[in-house]
Amino acid sequence: MIARLSDLKPGQEGIIREFQDNEIFLKLMEMGCVPGERILLEQIAPLGDPISVNVAGYHLSLRLNEAEHIYVDIND
Repeated sequence: MIARLSDLKPGQEGIIREFQDNEIFLKLMEMGCVPGERILLEQIAPLGDPISVNVAGYHLSLRLNEAEHIYVDIND
């Protein structure tokens, strides 16, 4: 199933499928995060933004509007 990273719940993980926004792609690619990498949604801030993810050995904080442009494959 394909979903936006912003739709995942804490503890859910997926495989990065594609980026809808080139700016996000370049930002994550510089850190080694490319399609095919496993990504885990670790936490959502109390007000819903930002989110904390673990990808390619990094802990990253992403704004919710950035996460909306990242599509992942998830297993139900």
